[in-house]
Amino acid sequence: MYTLKVVKIIQESNDATTLCLKQPGLKKVKYSSGQYLTLIVRINGRKYIRPYSFSSAPGIDEFLEVTIKRVIGGVVSNHLVDVIKEGDVLEVLQPLGDFVLNPDVDLSGKHIVLWGAGSGITPLMSIAKYALHNKIGAHVSLVYGNRNPSAVIFKDKIEALQEKFGDTFSAWHFHTRLTIPVNNPNIIEGRINPNKVFSIMKNVGDFKESLHYICGPAGLKESVKTSLTGLGLDEKNIFTEDFELVRDPADFENITTQMVSVEKNGVKELVEVIKGKSILEAGLDANIDLDYSCQTGSCFICKGKILCGEVKMIGVQKPLDELLADECLLCCSFPLTNDVSVLII
Repeated sequence: MYTLKVVKIIQESNDATTLCLKQPGLKKVKYSSGQYLTLIVRINGRKYIRPYSFSSAPGIDEFLEVTIKRVIGGVVSNHLVDVIKEGDVLEVLQPLGDFVLNPDVDLSGKHIVLWGAGSGITPLMSIAKYALHNKIGAHVSLVYGNRNPSAVIFKDKIEALQEKFGDTFSAWHFHTRLTIPVNNPNIIEGRINPNKVFSIMKNVGDFKESLHYICGPAGLKESVKTSLTGLGLDEKNIFTEDFELVRDPADFENITTQMVSVEKNGVKELVEVIKGKSILEAGLDANIDLDYSCQTGSCFICKGKILCGEVKMIGVQKPLDELLADECLLCCSFPLTNDVSVLII
């Protein structure tokens, strides 16, 4: 865990703010572009833990930067945007995440395409800066969807990249609530349409060798991924960041409300896990101090040991062979029996 000082706050759009965090003097925070930083905040006596993608790029930006968008009902996001000020300190966990440029793949000559909507631009900005400044890949394209120009996060920074890397960087903006002037071909009216983008980018390198990074709502991910694979692109060239977990209601057919025993540091507490909520959510609602980060079954921080009973894991993003037979991830675990007991590892 690190304690970092907020040294600068940047207003990126009407409802998005970048927190610039100073690196520690001794033990530096090491991260890869596209990863996320987990922030720990305390609001009204309760501890909240939330992951936010880096918008900075290692070796490029002076500070560690995370960009946060105000959202309706967003307890932590709104607190960070509205309350945190320069000089405050924040507790953070080590950087995590696999949504990064693969260091084991030769990217020379490849076209890197970044697809995002709204705050999904954050890790894409980190990847774009890192790739362009380090001359990774032949060309970087950004496809970015928003309501209108005032909602565009990093507008000035994107324009600066276009000016500095005009031969190797291009950006297309899709706006859903705007009539677009015909003399601006890089701004398109409506939601992101993969076919329109492909028609524009068809001459930029070998399509089947291109790499695609998608961060945004589930609908965007599915539409882009379907279009890409439909055109013959191998799925191994498509990468998605999954902060939003979509579960199939059919997975919950055999799940009912159960009482679950949660043991941590020798203390046992009985919590009611209502149908639809994970053991992690129920434990947090009961004010049990549980460690977690992504809440989508990919970081493995909320791992527990099943002492008895049966649970069903839904939506785990990583292979289950990374868990022992008696282990589970609390964020994706739902009790099937009334005798479930879990030990926090």
